[in-house]
Amino acid sequence: MKPLTEREIRTAFVNCTKGEAKRLSVPRDLAERPWDDLDYLGWRDPQAPHRAYLVTELDGCPRALVLRCPSPAPSRPRRGMCSTCLTAPTGGVSLMVAPKAGKAGQQGNTVGTYLCSDLACSLYVRGKKDAGAGARLQESLTLEEKIQRTVANVAAFIATVTT
Repeated sequence: MKPLTEREIRTAFVNCTKGEAKRLSVPRDLAERPWDDLDYLGWRDPQAPHRAYLVTELDGCPRALVLRCPSPAPSRPRRGMCSTCLTAPTGGVSLMVAPKAGKAGQQGNTVGTYLCSDLACSLYVRGKKDAGAGARLQESLTLEEKIQRTVANVAAFIATVTT
């Protein structure tokens, strides 16, 4: 993924108003992010732990989503499989729900998917972050094929939000 600026990120949101995009919390450490290892940039809002954000590139243009998710639980995280990277990290997965774009979203329609609670799918797929024992299934796919699958899963989720 190519590095994005705060302005590019704010203008990429497809399922919130321009005012909401202007007010949301964007990471301050964008320059330090491992952009070459990211299929999408994901983060949780430090001021509102029940909100998360996801930004990726589709057809050369950044696309971003506002997500609603449960606050990180102080007890045992829910260990399940992420629908995007097919990892079951020890940090857990969360049902992330996105308001649909446009009129459907204004009417309250949403779509959801299970994502790694820390939104680190790209790093888990590449082995750059330890997901814990038994978190990754043994597969015959190459790393490139796993990356392509992750990218396709993110694109499919964004497509469900925007259609």
